[in-house]
Amino acid sequence: MIKRRRLIYNTALLTLSSLLMSCIGMAFQVWLVGRIGSSGIGLYQLVISVTNLCATFAISGIRFASTRLVSEELGLENPGGISQAMRRCLGYAALFGAAATAILWLLAEPIGFLWIGDARTVASLKLSALSMPCVSLCASVSGYFTACGRVWKPTLIHLIEQLLGIALVALFLASAPSGDIEQSCAAVTLGRVAADIMSLLLMMIAYLGDRQRHYGEPGRGSELTARMLKIAVPLAVSAYARSALSTLQHLLVPRGLKSAGYSADGALSGYGTIQGMVLPIIFFPSCIMAAVAELIVPELTEAQVQQDRDGIRRATGTLLRLSLIFSGAVAAFIFVFADKLGLAVYDSNEAGYYIRVLAPLIPIMYTDMTVDGCLKGLGQQVWCMGINILDSVLGLVLVWQLLPRYALGAYIAIIYFTEAFNFVLSLLRLRRTVR
Repeated sequence: MIKRRRLIYNTALLTLSSLLMSCIGMAFQVWLVGRIGSSGIGLYQLVISVTNLCATFAISGIRFASTRLVSEELGLENPGGISQAMRRCLGYAALFGAAATAILWLLAEPIGFLWIGDARTVASLKLSALSMPCVSLCASVSGYFTACGRVWKPTLIHLIEQLLGIALVALFLASAPSGDIEQSCAAVTLGRVAADIMSLLLMMIAYLGDRQRHYGEPGRGSELTARMLKIAVPLAVSAYARSALSTLQHLLVPRGLKSAGYSADGALSGYGTIQGMVLPIIFFPSCIMAAVAELIVPELTEAQVQQDRDGIRRATGTLLRLSLIFSGAVAAFIFVFADKLGLAVYDSNEAGYYIRVLAPLIPIMYTDMTVDGCLKGLGQQVWCMGINILDSVLGLVLVWQLLPRYALGAYIAIIYFTEAFNFVLSLLRLRRTVR
């Protein structure tokens, strides 16, 4: 049975916390734009694109795997197997996190010089390598708390991490020379890495205390390693492919803009405007959809294990309707007030223009989050893998072919096409699965 009260409570909690963290993050982003400029934001976004690729390898599907594995043990009424399941998940996370650190550290220079094409990113890439085990282990523990329905613990830790990261970034930036994009980017990266390390320490303390309190002595689970790999590996393969393609696509954007006639800093500025300024505004209200997409996974998994088909149909239908209503209202608001948002947040007419251009896409973006969460909760991660890879391949090809000719106009059109393509295929698969 879908636990509606728990779902509503946790969704409200995650939504409020996400709104708070989004407000803090948005204010910090505005300050950061003023401190290092749109060119600095563009350079940092390139570092983030590579770091996200390595973080994807570090996580390798373990967040969802730990959520589903623990949810299955709860659905089978075998809480003793949870500790054994988490041992395997944490070992898996530690292995891939360490491997990601080694890869990014050793390849930082070739990536910076040859792949990104900007030597100023090398120092930031090496710093980012240090946070990979923290990212993977935190993802595994966060999946555990999501499955158990105690999301307030990782939520509080993430809030502490964000505040600490902002303070450290401001501290390190104060010692970076004004106008030096390379050192400014490294200072921002160092602050984030230090916050990741502290977050891991807090997360492990919370996990060990929670496990001892609620589940006591470890028990046995059936074929836990095989089940974990069956869940994690398809998601990992999908994430590798999609993240690699997405990273390559992001790296091609400044090059495509240069080919279209932009200067080097102009290309970084245009890219930074879309990725670092406009899209954060577009996704700012999506925290409620992100919360629902995360929390519906264990609920649908338990219902599937218990063969509650009617509950699954009701839950997915209700969530889709609410997603469309909410996202439609958000899209209308952002479209009407786009100019004022651009001026109020960034003091930029250009940002306001692109916010209005992308606002009609919000219902598709937000509802797609809910659809993906439902599919993963029903064990359709392999289908999600195929759809996401196909979407990324199309985006990459379109960026490569169209950006040198049509510049930022082509980039906006590509975002529209790929988001709509992914949403339609995912929705069709969900309808077939639920019926």
